[in-house]
Amino acid sequence: MKRNFLMQLGRGLLAATLACSGVAMAQDYPNKPIRLVAPFAPGGAVDILARIIGERLSAQYGQSVIVDNKPGASGHLGAQLVATSPGDGYTLMVGTIGIHAAYASYSKLTYNPPTQLQPIMVIGESPNVVLVPANSKYKTFADFLADARANAGKINYATAGAGSSVHMVTELFQLAIGQRMNHVPYRGSGPALIDLISGQVDVMFDNMSSGLPHVESGKLRVLAVTGSARDPRLPNVPTIAETGVPGYSGTSWFSLAAPASMPAALVAKLNQDVQRALASPEVVARYDKLGMNYTPNSPAEAAAFFKSETVKWTRVIEAAKIQLD
Repeated sequence: MKRNFLMQLGRGLLAATLACSGVAMAQDYPNKPIRLVAPFAPGGAVDILARIIGERLSAQYGQSVIVDNKPGASGHLGAQLVATSPGDGYTLMVGTIGIHAAYASYSKLTYNPPTQLQPIMVIGESPNVVLVPANSKYKTFADFLADARANAGKINYATAGAGSSVHMVTELFQLAIGQRMNHVPYRGSGPALIDLISGQVDVMFDNMSSGLPHVESGKLRVLAVTGSARDPRLPNVPTIAETGVPGYSGTSWFSLAAPASMPAALVAKLNQDVQRALASPEVVARYDKLGMNYTPNSPAEAAAFFKSETVKWTRVIEAAKIQLD
């Protein structure tokens, strides 16, 4: 009995010591540059969001926030680097559905996303846009849908990588229509959009933030949005659901995440600091232009959201028999 009491006392003292050290760490943070990993190639939504947050935190902290693009394995290469880094706040990541909720598509990962990464917050959510080259034969989404149903396996679609949010949203569409297209994965939306513009691939269900600038420039045409309702930034663009695929809805979302070993006090500080950054009028305007929606949320709320999204996308992975390794 005495031994059990001493063990419990020891564990309590250890927990208290760790909590105190975490508070001290948060109070002193940051005192050197921060590495913000963007686990996809430059030019895509993850890279854009990382640079927005990096700029704002750098201004708040008076310390450099260095965006480090680490593409590969649908974001898991960069995510593993973050997951195995010290939880001291100096290595963070902008994450995606593919990393946090669709990891079941990889059976041989050498790290465990839900136990080795923790959310600081969800930093944005956006419907995707169905994009085709400006000179595409598809003038409307109905044109594309008819061809996708009639010519299974003949349409080439681009994604930001196998298992990425862009891939998952497209897989959801293929399940809904009961037909397959030919998947052409890239190492991020940036290089995929370059080939889409040149006509090397036929279509892409891309993030609004990275796709819209090319629509505005006249290089791409938008056929539909993937959300459950029309987007106020594109009021004349129909949803997939209202154009022949009832009930379809899929969006992309993004996180700010850290190693699971990061103390709760430091997670809370970063959550509040990033909320302050995202509330600035400049960022609100940039988010609106990018088609990005943001609702303030806590680490606990983000973690609960990750769990519910994991259930949703695991069902898609299993139904579509997606195996990427």
